Amino acid sequence: MSDYMLSKEYFIKVIEDLIALVEERGAYYTELDSAIGDGDHGINLEIGFREVNKHLDEWKGLNVRDFYNNVGKALLDKVGGSSGPLYGSFFMKFGLPIKAKGPEEGATFAEFIDMMDKGVAIIQKRGKSTTGEKTMLDTFIPALETMKAEYAAGTPAKEAMEKAVDAGKAGLESTRNIVATKGRAMRLGERAIGHLDPGAASAAEFLEVFYKDMP
Repeated sequence: MSDYMLSKEYFIKVIEDLIALVEERGAYYTELDSAIGDGDHGINLEIGFREVNKHLDEWKGLNVRDFYNNVGKALLDKVGGSSGPLYGSFFMKFGLPIKAKGPEEGATFAEFIDMMDKGVAIIQKRGKSTTGEKTMLDTFIPALETMKAEYAAGTPAKEAMEKAVDAGKAGLESTRNIVATKGRAMRLGERAIGHLDPGAASAAEFLEVFYKDMP
């Protein structure tokens, strides 16, 4: 299992494709957020990833750790609402498990799982949240748990990631029936039922990019 490698080019392509995804889907995320929140989730992500795009070429010479640290900082500095601090922190922590690598090196899938683990952990810490609260963690946590369990059981890396994406999508769908206890949506009480959480929606599609770009 440890022979499965994700190259530095993979990690750069993920960000390039996330930039494109946010441009394409930003209006959808904002539409979801307009129903239960501030109506700015997609707008804020567009602002943040446009800033990332401005600096992408200059950052490509960095190692993966520093590349993702810069991505995270750009989101943290430029994006308002909750998405900036949460996604910014996610990407800043994401690169830490491979900090000893050289500028052209990637990561094993085991390291990738650790990277995801660090990213999700900081979202939990900063958001003071977990599953069942109608947040992006309803996508991220089941996806991460599935990824860990499948890979530990011997499932090939990309298949383990595919199953993780499916678990994340199921988690997203579960947010329709959750009464929010975090963020602006909590003010709606029962009225939030029937609506998908916008952060869970963007998280599910972000994870799908990580999967689809895998070799």
